[in-house]
Amino acid sequence: MSESNIKEAVREKYAQAALRAGGSCCGGAKCISTSPITSNIYAGDETSGLPESAILASLGCGNPTALAELRPGETVLDLGSGGGIDVLLSARRVGPTGKAYGLDMTDEMLALARENQRRAGADNVEFLKGEIEAIPLPDNSVDVIISNCVINLSGDKDRVLREAFRVLRPGGRFAVSDVVTRGAMPEQLRRDILLWVGCIAGALEESDYHAKLKAAGFEQIGIEPTRVYRIEEAREFLSGKGVDVDAIAKSVDGKFMSAFVRAVKP
Repeated sequence: MSESNIKEAVREKYAQAALRAGGSCCGGAKCISTSPITSNIYAGDETSGLPESAILASLGCGNPTALAELRPGETVLDLGSGGGIDVLLSARRVGPTGKAYGLDMTDEMLALARENQRRAGADNVEFLKGEIEAIPLPDNSVDVIISNCVINLSGDKDRVLREAFRVLRPGGRFAVSDVVTRGAMPEQLRRDILLWVGCIAGALEESDYHAKLKAAGFEQIGIEPTRVYRIEEAREFLSGKGVDVDAIAKSVDGKFMSAFVRAVKP
């Protein structure tokens, strides 16, 4: 499957989710409440005061803003910012002396995010159009990079990580939530483009993630599971995608997880 085909499928799916302002990465509003990937990742007090459309359009698999230990005055960049929830949360944490950028390639998501920014009254926020494989920011310009269930969707993760390294300042932190796998995964999953869009087939194996971060130049690399998925949770998530869940059960059970991936640019 070509990188361009993956990218266009992702763009179309997320455009539809933005227009619904209630989609999820597995497709359809139903998945907001039933998918173990996207459910219950934010505490109620965190999202208080945010526009409902930002909350409904949340497509993530974790809470990188809570785990990244953002500090006042820092500049943070969210790769694949979607409806903007993590950017708005980050903007609160870095305060008026800080800056929160969101980067997304989907016009509909950018429009939704900018409207959510307006409703939230967030002055220290800027949403940029672009791809995470070619970040439209200068070298050494960002203190922290976050991302929420997006890097797994890229067809060129090495380039994404090199770009993240480039724009981070020395001492800058890479602190993302992502879907990661443990051990081998059936090849049929990787061939199913709907699963690429659904946050599973594009997930890196954790040792590969570590190796790619190291190759990009990062140090102090850590991958911490935040939620491990069992096959019964995945059954509904995989339904309707042409996958025989029972046939792959032993290969899948417990091998998919949301993880907090952290690293530092020396």
